[in-house]
Amino acid sequence: MSNVSTAAAAKAPASISKTKGMTQVALFTALIFLMAFTPFLGYIPLGFTRATIIHIPVILGALVLGPKKGAILGFAFGLTSFINNTMNPTVTSFVFTPFYSLGEYSGGIGSLIICFVPRILVGVVPFYVYRLVKKLSKKESTSVPGLALAGVAGALTNTLLVMNLIFLFFRDAYASANGVASNAVYGFILSIIGINGVPEAIVAGVLTVLIGKVLLNKNVRTKLGF
Repeated sequence: MSNVSTAAAAKAPASISKTKGMTQVALFTALIFLMAFTPFLGYIPLGFTRATIIHIPVILGALVLGPKKGAILGFAFGLTSFINNTMNPTVTSFVFTPFYSLGEYSGGIGSLIICFVPRILVGVVPFYVYRLVKKLSKKESTSVPGLALAGVAGALTNTLLVMNLIFLFFRDAYASANGVASNAVYGFILSIIGINGVPEAIVAGVLTVLIGKVLLNKNVRTKLGF
């Protein structure tokens, strides 16, 4: 009987920890979905594309909860993009969902790769960037440069992978949808990276520092149960 009691007591903390982890992921996921489906907040339509700030809670979640849970949050980010582009499409939504077509052009397996793989990596890359910067700087406290670079890296992971995968899978279709010559489409993609991606990266770096400093504070983490 005592052995059974001991085993049950040992399992209890693990069960509590698992439940707490699921709750933490659920909170960040709820924030991602709230931002995604609040008009002009998470996704800002620009006609030829959508600007986004949804990568920010994914980045912060990765830093606070670790890369495995960060990847789950990244998947949630990708899922919101998939739903948005399926239910509320723009002219280039076929690059994010196989369930939307524009004339002779339609999405496919490449759409799912573009929609999910970069977003999952947004929940992984910032954690290791922050860890590397902190290790190189040999700081025990929160690293501001680490937070800034983690934010920038997360945003650029999304933008650079998405845009280059679009070029890989949908070069001609994307050019046609935007009224651009096929031989000039990569220049057009670079302009989107410059117009959207760079400002998004700067905003992500600043917000990751401002919010990350609070969330990574030991006392705050204890109060929030992280």
